[in-house]
Amino acid sequence: MQNHPFKFPKIGIRPTIDGRLGGVRESLEDSTMAMAQSLADLYTQNLRNLDGSPVECVIADTNIGGVREAAACEEKFQREGVGLSVTVTPCWCYGSETMDMDPHRPKAVWGFNGTERPGAVYLAAALAGHTQKGIPAFGIYGKDVQEAGDTNIPADVVDKLLNFARAGLAVAYMRGKAYLSMGGTSMGIAGSVVDPAFWENYLGMRVEAIDMTEFAGRMSKGTYDPEEFKKALEWVKAHCPEGDDYNSEDQKRSREQLDQEWEDSVKMALIARDLMVGNPKLAEMGLGEQAQGHYAIASGFQGQRQWTDHFPNGDFMEAILNTSFDWNGKRAPYIVATENDALNGAGMLFGQLLTNSAQIFADLRTYWSPNAVARVTDGYQLEGAAQDGLLHLINSGPAALDGTGDQSDADGKPTMKPHWEITDNEMEASLKNTTWYPSVTEYFPGGGMSTRYRTKGGMDATMIRLNLAGGLGPCLQIAEGWTVDLPDKVHDALDQRTNPTWPTTWFAPRLTGSGAFRSTYEVMNNWGANHCVMTAGHVGHLYLSLAAMLRIPVYMYNVDEARVFRPSAWRAYGTADLEGADFRACQTYGPLYR
Repeated sequence: MQNHPFKFPKIGIRPTIDGRLGGVRESLEDSTMAMAQSLADLYTQNLRNLDGSPVECVIADTNIGGVREAAACEEKFQREGVGLSVTVTPCWCYGSETMDMDPHRPKAVWGFNGTERPGAVYLAAALAGHTQKGIPAFGIYGKDVQEAGDTNIPADVVDKLLNFARAGLAVAYMRGKAYLSMGGTSMGIAGSVVDPAFWENYLGMRVEAIDMTEFAGRMSKGTYDPEEFKKALEWVKAHCPEGDDYNSEDQKRSREQLDQEWEDSVKMALIARDLMVGNPKLAEMGLGEQAQGHYAIASGFQGQRQWTDHFPNGDFMEAILNTSFDWNGKRAPYIVATENDALNGAGMLFGQLLTNSAQIFADLRTYWSPNAVARVTDGYQLEGAAQDGLLHLINSGPAALDGTGDQSDADGKPTMKPHWEITDNEMEASLKNTTWYPSVTEYFPGGGMSTRYRTKGGMDATMIRLNLAGGLGPCLQIAEGWTVDLPDKVHDALDQRTNPTWPTTWFAPRLTGSGAFRSTYEVMNNWGANHCVMTAGHVGHLYLSLAAMLRIPVYMYNVDEARVFRPSAWRAYGTADLEGADFRACQTYGPLYR
C-alpha cells in the first residue's frame, strides 16, 4: 500500500523587478528570471519530500513589477499548491506592491548583493514592509558583493535558502493534516492530555480520536489485510530475534502465549497504520469506511494501563512504524508517540519533516555524574564529550530501530538517514542489533514484546522537547550533543540498574558554560518533561527557524548565535538577548493560524 498518501507542498519563487519601463525593466528581465531559475535548480537538486521525490518549485509566469503581476503570481501559487515562497531580485523593486501578502505562508526575500543594482536595498525595504504589516519574512543577503549577472549562489546564501526551505516545507506539509489520538491520557502524563487548540492554532492540523476498543474490534473481526499479516509475521520470525525472558519463574508466560502475543503485536501494527493513512485493501474487503483512515501524519497510542493490563503492549507496533523499514522494505516512518504523548509526537513530526529521517522517542531517565559512574563501575572515568556526565535516554516502550546507529554518513559516522539513502546492509544490521524480549509482566500484564538495543556512540544528535506552559502556551527546548559509547561492563553496570528490556542511548549535550548549558546536570535539571525526542545531526538551527515560523518560543538551546536564523522582524524585539526577543515576538504575533 501507499506509505504516505498526502500531497506535498511546493515552493513558490517570486522574481521581482523594477517596474519602470523605458529601459530599466527591459534591461533586467533576463537576469531576474535567471535568478529565480537558479534558486529552483538549487531546491530541486538538494531537497526531497518524505517519499524521496524532488521538491517541486513553481516560478511566477512573469517577473513581478507591480500589484497586478503580484496578484497573477498569487493565483498561480494557489492553483499549484504552493506552501512557502521566496521572493528574489537583483535590483530595486516597489516594495509593498510586490510582496507576498499571504499571512499563513512562510516567506523569505533574497536580495542580490551587487553594486550595479540595489537588490539589497529592495530587500531592506521589503522586509521593513513585512515588519510594518505584521507579516514576518526571513531576509537573505550574501556577505560578499557579487558581480552583476553572476548566477552562482554563495555558500552562506545557500545555507540560509536551504534552512528556510526545510522549515517552511515542514510548516506547509503539516497544514490540513491530522494527529490521531489512539486512546486518551496515559497514566496522568500531561503530554498525553491532547490539546486540540495547540494543533489547530499553531500547526494548522486537526485532532482525530479513537478509542482503543477499535483495535480490539479490528483484531477480533479480522479488519486488516490477511495477506499482508501473513507476510509480516513471516518477516518478523525471520528478522526479529527474541531474547531471554527476564521475568521471574512465576511471571513467565508460556511459549503458546508468547506466540499469540507476537501475532497480536503484528496485527496492531497493521491496524495502527491503517487507522492513520487508510488502506485500499480494506475497501476491496467491503470495508469502505475503514479504508479511509484519519489523514494522520502523526499519532499516539495510549497503551498503559487500560490496554496493557489486558492486551499486548504497543512496543512492537510503535517501534516498527517509527522505523524506516518493515516487511514491505524501506519507506518513510509513520510517527507514533508512546503513551499518546502528543507533545512528543509533535516533536517527532518536526524532526522527521526537517530531516526526512526516523526519530528516537525516549524518557530522559537519568543524569549520571562522573562520580556516580565511578562509584558503581569500580572507578571508570568518563571522558571526551561525556566528561561532565551522561544523560540516559531509555523508555518503557519502543524507539525506531534506526536508532541503533548502524547507518553511516559520508564521513562514516553513525547517523539516521532518509530511507532512500539506507543500504540493505545498514537495514540488516539494525535488525540484527535489536533484540525483542518478552515484556516484564508486572509492567505489562497483557504481555507483548519489548525492544532492546544500544545506540552507537559518536552520532551528532539533537535532543528536543515541546512543552505546554499554562498562560504561555507551547515552548521548545533544544540541546545539541553526541551519542556516547561506553565499555560493555560499564554500560551493563549502569543499564542493568533499570529495565534490561528497553533501548538505551547515552547522550552528552554540548556545554556552553552558561545558563542551562553550564553543566550536563543543569540540562537534565532544566528539562521540561519526562520525555524527549532525539534527531540525528546538529539541526538545532532548523528547529529554531521552524519554531519561529510557528510562533513557538524556544527557551533553552545551545545553538551558536551565528546559526540562529529567524524572521527579520524578530530584530525589532531586541538584538542583544535573542532568547528574550524570541519570546516577545512570538507573544506579539501569536499562533500562526489563530
